[in-house]
Amino acid sequence: MFEQVGISTEKSEKISRPSLTAMQDSWMRIRKNKAAIVSLVILVLVVLMAIAGPWMSPHAPNDQNVEHSNLPPKVQGFENMPFWNGKQELAGTETDVYKENNVKDYYWFGTDSLGRDLFSRTWEGTRISLYIALIATIISLAVGVTYGMVSGYVGGRVDNFMQRIIEIISGIPNLVVVILMLLIMKPGLNAIIIAIAITGWINMARVVRAQVLMLKQQEFVLAAQAMGKPTSGILFKHLIPNLSGVIIINTMFTIPDAIFFEAFLSFIGIGLQPPTASLGTLIEEGYKSLRFLPYQIVYPAFVICLIMIVFNLIADGLRDAFDPKMRD
Repeated sequence: MFEQVGISTEKSEKISRPSLTAMQDSWMRIRKNKAAIVSLVILVLVVLMAIAGPWMSPHAPNDQNVEHSNLPPKVQGFENMPFWNGKQELAGTETDVYKENNVKDYYWFGTDSLGRDLFSRTWEGTRISLYIALIATIISLAVGVTYGMVSGYVGGRVDNFMQRIIEIISGIPNLVVVILMLLIMKPGLNAIIIAIAITGWINMARVVRAQVLMLKQQEFVLAAQAMGKPTSGILFKHLIPNLSGVIIINTMFTIPDAIFFEAFLSFIGIGLQPPTASLGTLIEEGYKSLRFLPYQIVYPAFVICLIMIVFNLIADGLRDAFDPKMRD
């Protein structure tokens, strides 16, 4: 019948699918993960706000105006909303604090005890926290991937020696490393980045080593060795492309961990120092007046929770996308 309409039997029984690269196949599968896609959009918006947010407010992050201290949030067009109307309960009575103090400006997130705009400070703090996490993650990524590849590929006594070093470093608590770094260096961005990077590469190195131990026994690696390819060529041309999925996934888990660790250090007072704003310093300052001025901690706490959630959802989506067992 197929031959009568001009279709050969061989072609009619042939079932094929378009040829896709590993990255194209992974992208097709991650698009089906709605949580990961929504999280990616939210992450892009947070990054854009971290870049442009401080410029959207007429008040600079560190500008102080004591006459405008501890003002509640007030947003144009939302004066009838209970949380953004500029009103605050004083002595059991809800009072328009802006009208009481003759304040004509609008502070979308309110102000702190020194009269600084919390909207610009929140996004400035988000920018600094993301910057610290990104730089520390890049350092950890470079050290961890290189260390793990060399340890796993060379093997033998070199591998045993390198793994003992990892065990010694991982046995030292992160907090002790940070305190030692702050004793050596001046507290600030550089000290926090180096302290996070010192121990942040260990998990990456272990994961990469385990993958290299498995991949170096594969036929394509053995063929490259038989053809006399240099070790550097095998590592960077053959192994790294096959490790890209594992590296990306672990990186996406490392960034929120670094953000949380920076916030923790700033909260306990050994991280960034005032007047530098970060999510940790803002939460630490807002915690002091949590009972009476809860809005001062709500916004930075919400942003850091949002960042942690979206990074973890994106990492879960990437893990499913790069897992060959999940392929249709």
